[in-house]
Amino acid sequence: MAAQPFSFRKIAVAAFGPSLLFGLGEGAILPAVPLAVRDLGGSVPMAAFVVTLLGIGSLASNLPASLITARHGERRAIVGASVWGALGMLLCLVAPGITSFAAGIVMVGMAAAVFGLARMSYLTEAVPAHLRARAMSTLGGVLRIGMFVGPFAAAALMHFVGLAGAWWVGIVALLAAALLAAGLADLPGDAAANAAAADAGPTLRQVVAGHRTVFVTLGLGVVTISAVRAARQAIIPLWAVHIGLDAAGAALVYGLSNAVDMLIFYPAGQLMDLKGRRWAAVPCMLVMGLALFAMPLTASATPFLLAALLLGFGNGLGSGIVMTLGADHSPARGRAHFLGVWRLLSDVGGTAGPALLSAVTAAATLAAGIAATGGVALLGAALLGYWIPRAGARAAAAR
Repeated sequence: MAAQPFSFRKIAVAAFGPSLLFGLGEGAILPAVPLAVRDLGGSVPMAAFVVTLLGIGSLASNLPASLITARHGERRAIVGASVWGALGMLLCLVAPGITSFAAGIVMVGMAAAVFGLARMSYLTEAVPAHLRARAMSTLGGVLRIGMFVGPFAAAALMHFVGLAGAWWVGIVALLAAALLAAGLADLPGDAAANAAAADAGPTLRQVVAGHRTVFVTLGLGVVTISAVRAARQAIIPLWAVHIGLDAAGAALVYGLSNAVDMLIFYPAGQLMDLKGRRWAAVPCMLVMGLALFAMPLTASATPFLLAALLLGFGNGLGSGIVMTLGADHSPARGRAHFLGVWRLLSDVGGTAGPALLSAVTAAATLAAGIAATGGVALLGAALLGYWIPRAGARAAAAR
């Protein structure tokens, strides 16, 4: 009997529904975090520090996330991460002080690491290689849509119940993600098979040693992608203030840039599947680099908006690229460990990007900091352009 052709419809709810809800929940709480810290008596620097704990929690949990996913399977990892994140948000809601509030934020970061790795692992197993980039770009796209909608949903409820509304939106969204995942059939492999594979398969140390060339070549390119993307989140509002836009104007430009980003996630996946990963990765970094070099030259709203839209377009061209490259090079045995290290590299870049922007801005000017980020984008384009075909050839030969 001939095998049934693959259909995205069969996995759409399993793969994309929980991701949409998790993104909505995370997006709902992000604007509320600094406000809640201030309400608890914290200073502005303390509020900024607590915001960074979300990324620190994720960064520190990527490798443990690989162990959890390898042993318990993708479905259980997604359910457990969603419940853990909801508990973290509940702790933030009832926290009597900054210390317990910060612990709740770390829990949400930990949940994001496990959830993100499990969803990557699932799609790598479930989707044929010739459709993989479209699946990964769609996964990234629905997460961005959720994070875009989340603040609006939170704002609507906050109008009636105050700041607590953001946390309730987040809690309900994450619990809904857990219920949606729990009601589905097991993702590829069952719990017993995953546990046996975790015992018999390569250790984390062995996976790192066996794939160190990919990690120090293509992985460095992934670090630059994440660095530029993370810095971009701060660059747009900071330059808006620099040229004299008010908060509403800055938010509008930021939202429009993100809207352009979201609109092209599926075409970006098609481009990667049909033409190759290099055709999306290199233009992504080149366009973002160009936009970043152009932005310090803008002094009024219209040119600034055009630069921000170009930045969003460039970022959208690379929608799903980090996950796709990780899936392409992950081995069948030890896949969760490989993807855990891959996400760790991505999170290192996400931390380094804003740090570089801050350091150069403090030492020189904001324009210099933005230009330095543009330089990282061009470096990333060169690294990815050089290593993607070679790493891809090695991976294809090994399969």
